[in-house]
Amino acid sequence: MARAIWEGTVLAESDTFEEVEGNVYFPPASLVRAHFQESATHTTCPWKGVASYYDVVVDGKVNKDAAWVYREPKEAAKEIEDHVAFWRGVTVER
Repeated sequence: MARAIWEGTVLAESDTFEEVEGNVYFPPASLVRAHFQESATHTTCPWKGVASYYDVVVDGKVNKDAAWVYREPKEAAKEIEDHVAFWRGVTVER
């Protein structure tokens, strides 16, 4: 079981997940969608492709770009397609 928590609130929880470069990627169905807002931020990884970001929102507090997703990853990273990973103070428990 993996769980992502910020401000004492569970953002994602799943028995199945992918781990890449030390990051836990949660399947889309495991997200508590009410805590995610699309961000305009995008970055590019040479082997995974373009990442899109979410702001995480809990009780009116915003953690800017605290989650990311590869919606159309390169072939080498297909296992994390549409899966979400976290940083910026989000705790991931396993």
